[in-house]
Amino acid sequence: MNIHIGQGDIAERIRSIVADLRSLEGPLLPILHEVQDQFGYVPQEALPIIADELNLSRAEVHGVVTFYHDYRDHPAGRHVLKLCRAEACQSMGGDALAERIKTLLGIDFHQTTLDGSVTLEPVYCLGLCACAPAAMFDGEVHGRVDDELAAEFVEEARR
Repeated sequence: MNIHIGQGDIAERIRSIVADLRSLEGPLLPILHEVQDQFGYVPQEALPIIADELNLSRAEVHGVVTFYHDYRDHPAGRHVLKLCRAEACQSMGGDALAERIKTLLGIDFHQTTLDGSVTLEPVYCLGLCACAPAAMFDGEVHGRVDDELAAEFVEEARR
């Protein structure tokens, strides 16, 4: 992921992504996913280009980006830790776990550590209610997360 690129390069890459995916039925979400995969986030400069190429308003594209929690408007850390905040996980100690992880990392939800190692995000149900509390670390889902496993996530993120 190359975050430090010029404006012209961003526009060129966005247009290339749109050209590759515009023939899909309902191409906006796949395009946004690919943009985020390539850049690590959805740059604001991408919105008018995508809107123009798909004959949508900028407000429509912005609405989709802000509606879905997985899209970021700024780069994430090298690792992403998502903690389930749904009721089942909360009832099984998710709140205490979240506080422990926030303390270990020194950040709150929607923040990235100063060294850029990890971004902490809330997520509302990972589908592991029977194995609560649940977390996703770098795309891998984990159930029955306890303080020990949380510390392992933090240690791995800091390497």
